[in-house]
Amino acid sequence: MVSMSSATDQLNDTHLHQVRTRILDWYAQNARKLPWRQPDTTAWGVLVSEVMLQQTQVARVWEPWLAWMQRWPGPAELAAAEPADVLIMWGRLGYPRRALRLHETAKAVVEHHDGVLPADPEKLLALPGIGEYTAAAVSSFAFGIPEVVIDTNVRRVHARIFTGDGAAAPSLTAAERRLAATLMPETTTEHGVAQANTWNVATMELGALICTARAPKCQECPVLDQCAWVAAGKPEPTTVAKTQSWNGSDRQVRGAIMGVLRAQGAIDVVHLQATVEATGRLGRHVPEDTQWNRALNGLVADGLATLKHEVLALPGTEN
Repeated sequence: MVSMSSATDQLNDTHLHQVRTRILDWYAQNARKLPWRQPDTTAWGVLVSEVMLQQTQVARVWEPWLAWMQRWPGPAELAAAEPADVLIMWGRLGYPRRALRLHETAKAVVEHHDGVLPADPEKLLALPGIGEYTAAAVSSFAFGIPEVVIDTNVRRVHARIFTGDGAAAPSLTAAERRLAATLMPETTTEHGVAQANTWNVATMELGALICTARAPKCQECPVLDQCAWVAAGKPEPTTVAKTQSWNGSDRQVRGAIMGVLRAQGAIDVVHLQATVEATGRLGRHVPEDTQWNRALNGLVADGLATLKHEVLALPGTEN
């Protein structure tokens, strides 16, 4: 196993060309036909997809994205919507703060960019809730600007092929950035720019479909014989990401409360616990009063609900 910095230093043109060519050829044959990848998808549609896909599987995003884009095809339409409608439309995608941030982004695009999503990654970064990854992804996938796009899948692919580690570091490192930039095709020509943008999505796709975190399909990998991790015997990762159980978590309780609010709009706090439990979304978990209060207060603090006169409501629906 080698460090990420050493992996970058040890790259040679022949190895790099083989890896790039095989992954790009594999992608050309195996790319999923996702709705947000269609040629007529707007830049705004790409942004919406990237926000929805954060920590959410593609299968769960497909239909909500189509419904969302039909209702609010551009930032102007979304900016004019009520926050409650936005949260209801978000449904059970999870992490509903993303919906409110997307709503805020739509308003910012209308107010500061004449309703047109900017292509410049720095301007994208200035929008509410848009981080480094999303800004780079939208610039590359929507506008053809060859930014280096690094997500969890990309980091895992790079770690396995070039360092021999089964997983990337817990957080993005400077060495990972350097390796990712080195792996990008040259962008001095129009063909190179197009190839660089395809390389971004191709590497992500390989990580999503083949080089998965669990049960990777190594025998189907186009760079099997180039993979340092396979050559090393697939050692266990040097770092293991911590995962929190959903059952019994504050997220589960918050999600159950939001489900009631999406269905009813508002509810007296005195009836909240019984109503939530009746939905069955808590399973066998019986939250203590402290967890109920923590979940409720957290939703209010995050702007996902309002609490007035002992009535909990979606924002904008309170009397």
